[in-house]
Amino acid sequence: MLRFLLIDIGPLRRHRSFRFLFLGQLVSLFGSMLTLVAIPYQVYQLTHSSFAVGMLGMAELIPLLVTAFIGGALADAVDRRRIILGAELGLSIASVALIANSLSPAPRVWALYVIAAVMSALNGLHRPSLEAMTPRMVEPSELPAVSALSSLRANIGMIGGPTVAGILIATWGLTAAYLLDLLTFLFSLGMLAMIPGVPLPKDPDRPSLKSVLAGLNFARSRQELLGTYIVDIVAMTFGMPTALFPAMSMELGGPRVLGWLYAAPSIGAFLATLSSGWTARVRRHGIAILIAATAWGLAVTAFGFSTHLWAALAFLAIAGAADMVSGLFRMTLWNETIPDRMRGRLAGVEMISYSTGPLLGHVESGIVAAATGVRFSVISGGMLCVLGVGLCAILLPKFRRYDASKATLAR
Repeated sequence: MLRFLLIDIGPLRRHRSFRFLFLGQLVSLFGSMLTLVAIPYQVYQLTHSSFAVGMLGMAELIPLLVTAFIGGALADAVDRRRIILGAELGLSIASVALIANSLSPAPRVWALYVIAAVMSALNGLHRPSLEAMTPRMVEPSELPAVSALSSLRANIGMIGGPTVAGILIATWGLTAAYLLDLLTFLFSLGMLAMIPGVPLPKDPDRPSLKSVLAGLNFARSRQELLGTYIVDIVAMTFGMPTALFPAMSMELGGPRVLGWLYAAPSIGAFLATLSSGWTARVRRHGIAILIAATAWGLAVTAFGFSTHLWAALAFLAIAGAADMVSGLFRMTLWNETIPDRMRGRLAGVEMISYSTGPLLGHVESGIVAAATGVRFSVISGGMLCVLGVGLCAILLPKFRRYDASKATLAR
């Protein structure tokens, strides 16, 4: 029974390249989460405005929409490892710029927006290649385990990063957080240098507008894929309260509490991932995603009503667990249904779906908070999330009925 529940770490034991990639991206993500906390906090510190923090989402969204499509097309035609190396080198340079701005006698808010936009653009190039390369390093039968391990990696980074960020910011200041992020990128670059190039698919499509449109048409033609994108965008656009964490942390205890707020969803997600063995036996992935997204919205609503720190953290952890269950089934469904020759382009579409929602959520929550107050923004967003997911269940019947045991798996 215990083995049925526990995560499968077999792919890490059996595949050297996957092990190096896993370790490098684990450390790199930890560092990126430091910056994810530090930039919004610095913007709030300089402006005392949740609206200004929310507008970071818009600054990050616009370049991401462009580079994710480009990155997806490149990932199907160019050595994916080289793209990841180039993107992480660019992100390292951006970290240096953040350090320089933080050391300035008068740090510039506009510089934070520009650097955040550049980092978002580089992530748009990075993630499609990472997502497309990973399945090539393991056996097809190991894909559910790889999805769980990828989620485990994300959760470790998203728990440790924000927690350490809060301590670093409170104790040594913002520069320390940005500097540690830079060091983690250097470690990741070393791990990537030890991975051999991954062969491209046979007869790859040349990167072009036509190839990008082919990927979009494929996604649009498969309602089970389309459902994963739409449900996630709806849930994150209305139910993502992270842009409000800096303001709420001031009420609940300052920078150290800020780290806890960011880390709490990831703690819930981490626990869900560790006990993810049962997900391999679930075949109705569509309905599982819908249930998990609804649970996310309900937990976020409860978080908005919470007046005590530990209750707030508990509901955020429940929300994170629900989001992780949704993410596990989304990743498995993607790996099962997307052919290798299109993994890069569809990874670009996937990235837009799971990045657009949170970034739009930052904008939406910031605007609503400025007009009505922070708590109303959180509560109304969670309720709209539940309503939106319910509407998706009605309008996307093929997604709702998707059954992996009856589906034609990708080759």
